[in-house]
Amino acid sequence: MNIAIKELPECEVAFIRRVGSYFEPSENHWGKLINWSVRNGLYPPKQSFIGISLDNPDHVEAHDCRHDACVTIPEGFEKEKHHHSGIQFRKLDGGQYALYPFYDTPAKLNLAYQYMYGEWIANSDYHADYDRFNLEFNLNNPAEDPEGKCRVDLFVPIKK
Repeated sequence: MNIAIKELPECEVAFIRRVGSYFEPSENHWGKLINWSVRNGLYPPKQSFIGISLDNPDHVEAHDCRHDACVTIPEGFEKEKHHHSGIQFRKLDGGQYALYPFYDTPAKLNLAYQYMYGEWIANSDYHADYDRFNLEFNLNNPAEDPEGKCRVDLFVPIKK
């Protein structure tokens, strides 16, 4: 696996949080976020859709796992002017990240995390930076992929 080291800038996102198992399908929060994003002119290639899994399912009960479906918002986006049912906003920290380009079924994304934290970081010159979020940049819609696979750039925060 060819892992690249990338520097990401700080960015602001709009997001909707879901609580529940990462391994049970729920398009609901993504669907709501995407509909809101399109209504507000926020979609690729200018903006990015980012998933943030906030809990480790090996340590947190499945029904308590939190996931944020995010879309980046441009500087100067007037949050007050747009209708935001359930939409929240926050900044994501920039900095150094290890990039794992993932292309497989969504259920196997957990294996990418296990590899990064269990093997890659342990054998690299870096340490995991637990003060920042892992960022899952969604590059396709698995429902439109011929094999139902998702293309995700998984950015794992690291420090020297």
